[in-house]
Amino acid sequence: MIAPIVPPLELSWPIDHIAIATPDLEVGSLPYVVMGFLPLCPDEEVLEQGVRVRVFRSGESLIELLAPINETSPIAKFLQTKGPGLHHMALRVPSLEPEIVRLRDLGASFLSENPRAGRAGTRVIFLHPKWGAGTLLELIEHPTLELLYGAGQ
Repeated sequence: MIAPIVPPLELSWPIDHIAIATPDLEVGSLPYVVMGFLPLCPDEEVLEQGVRVRVFRSGESLIELLAPINETSPIAKFLQTKGPGLHHMALRVPSLEPEIVRLRDLGASFLSENPRAGRAGTRVIFLHPKWGAGTLLELIEHPTLELLYGAGQ
């Protein structure tokens, strides 16, 4: 049986960030600082993912440097096998749950069943790199103002 053709949606998900794995944030930051970028905010630890993150802004997108905070961090494992460099690309979605359902229905595989906490109050989920044609893709949902400040603010 021939699978039905699913017409492509005209999505406009902006690139939220690209993430670069580095064993040391200071060393990893050097090329960006030399080019004139400055860290956007203080470094942040994302304990659930075992990383310390430093962020630079480039136009409408961010560059996130990821350094492991322990030897069991996925970034530590990535660095051991692949060395420093591009880790993933993140696409900003308005709401994770409908996209997870839609993509699973289309055969996408994810690295976890449910979204996890990300940097700066975001929620994230990663698509398996085999599904992403060799690229680790992250879907990221930013908190709404209502979630940050409560209704009526």
